[in-house]
Amino acid sequence: MSIAANLTELKKETDAVKVKLIAVSKTKPIEEVKEAYDAGQRVFGENQVQELVTKYEALPKDIEWHLIGHLQTNKVKYIAPFVGLIHSIDSLKLLQEVDKQAAKNNRVIDCLLQVYIADEDTKFGLGFDEAIELLRTEEFAGLKHVRIVGVMGIATNTENQRQIKEEFYELKTFFDGLKQSFFRKEDSFKEISMGMSSDYKIAIEQGSTMIRVGSTIFGQRVIKHWKAGQSSKAEE
Repeated sequence: MSIAANLTELKKETDAVKVKLIAVSKTKPIEEVKEAYDAGQRVFGENQVQELVTKYEALPKDIEWHLIGHLQTNKVKYIAPFVGLIHSIDSLKLLQEVDKQAAKNNRVIDCLLQVYIADEDTKFGLGFDEAIELLRTEEFAGLKHVRIVGVMGIATNTENQRQIKEEFYELKTFFDGLKQSFFRKEDSFKEISMGMSSDYKIAIEQGSTMIRVGSTIFGQRVIKHWKAGQSSKAEE
């Protein structure tokens, strides 16, 4: 099937339940991203800052770009002028840098707290206690140019669907707790980014509001167009 046909099929599922589809375009050539754009897709996710900036400059400006991979503090300045959502906030230090660079660009940048839910040595993500601790700090209270709009999590890479379901359930439960404790009056705190090509159906069942899908749209990825580097697994 073509990229357009794949998108059409996926959109039937996501539109029916009002879940946002993020097309994960990492390692994909600009021509394929444009093909998805021409088929109506407007939200794309990238892992690498350099690749994200290159594609932003080459593609139509009505695309909403999400940074879904691990973000180093020294790279924030390159995406601060335009990024639509950062999924991978995993420290107060990173959030402070996003705030600093957003201020320079007269913006408020939407962010998700990346929460560690997998039963494996995932490289990045806040523990449940760490996320709560971050939100309680005076430093966080002083940030004026970032807005926490939800959470992101990556389930264990396993065939065990019950385990995946339980991990997504934990993230949704944690989101509900944060909403009650810290964001009760914030209508903007509403996003749960969970689910990829292999497990998005389970994620939607468990309350995901946005799924990050690559291979289901573009086909299996072949790393030849970009140097992938040591990035976090944000899509299979």
